[in-house]
Amino acid sequence: MTPIAWVAVGLFVGVYVLIATERIHRVAAALGGAALVLGFGIVRSEEAFYSHETGIDWDVIFLLLGMMLVVGVIRRTGVFEFLAIRSAKLARGRPYRVLVLLVLVTAGASALLDNVTTVLLVAPVTLLVCDRLGLNPVPFLIAEALASNIGGTATLVGDPPNIIIASRAGLTFTDFLVHLAPIVLVILGAFLLLARFLFRSALVGDPTKADALMALDEREAITDHRLLRRSGVVLALILVGFLLQRQTGVAPSVVAIVGAGVLILLSPLRPQDLVADVEWETLLFFMGLFVLVGALVHVGALQALADVLADATGGAVGPTLTLMVVASAVISAVVDNIPYVAAMSPVVESLVTTYPALGEDGALWWALALGAD
Repeated sequence: MTPIAWVAVGLFVGVYVLIATERIHRVAAALGGAALVLGFGIVRSEEAFYSHETGIDWDVIFLLLGMMLVVGVIRRTGVFEFLAIRSAKLARGRPYRVLVLLVLVTAGASALLDNVTTVLLVAPVTLLVCDRLGLNPVPFLIAEALASNIGGTATLVGDPPNIIIASRAGLTFTDFLVHLAPIVLVILGAFLLLARFLFRSALVGDPTKADALMALDEREAITDHRLLRRSGVVLALILVGFLLQRQTGVAPSVVAIVGAGVLILLSPLRPQDLVADVEWETLLFFMGLFVLVGALVHVGALQALADVLADATGGAVGPTLTLMVVASAVISAVVDNIPYVAAMSPVVESLVTTYPALGEDGALWWALALGAD
């Protein structure tokens, strides 16, 4: 590689270490690295802001922004609290049944919406339910965290890495449903069985305390019935738009941002309050990462990494898929899976181009998603 390529690699590795060790805020690390890449002239503004290959992926940014705005409206209706309390009451206070239903609610919501937001909304209600039942909430919260990762893997919008993969590979919402949702259902079933064993010591409750839980009225959690109905209709239309992407040719980012605009118009909430709910730090983090990864693509560093991986496996489908799943799982357990997937997506794209068998039915992309998520 050329000296400028090594500079780009050095900057990326430095930023990656800062993100992994949390020595400074990840947004500061990503934007600082992007500033240095631009300042050293490794990429020009045209390549950083306008190029599909080496620039910021605006489809990803606007899809995230649209869904954040939609979730911001929905969360204010109290529907997440309603579902959590209702699930616990359906389980009649029996600890394992409560865990199963809370896991299913978390996984289902994480597949349709952002998985981080889902956990933030379900966790407080979980603490309330566990307090009423006299249970240790830690196993329930751990189960929900894992369930959000599992459920978010099933769809294009469930986890940010999936959005990056979909944009880079040209995959649709339906592609994710067809190829990953069945696997996710199997994993979720296995996890529920495993949770019964892992958390068995904490899943012993006092039957007399179930009455305190049954006394909760989940209907009181709904703060705005009209807004809930409107949100439900708009969310359903957004999902239909995602499913019909291949037929209509309308990108998910367009569907999400239009749906968010319509929902804001229909909502009695002030736009400035909804905009305040947007995770601007996450969006800026993505932008910085895209510039850094684009620099690696521009100087040929990621192509060199793809060549190394291809040499290691000989391009054989089985070994390459196995290596991708295992390596992605191990690395994503240590560092944030968003920068990992942002960096690996161009590598996978190069491998698929060189070895078409790896891209059959999106095989290598699904391996990346399963391992990283």
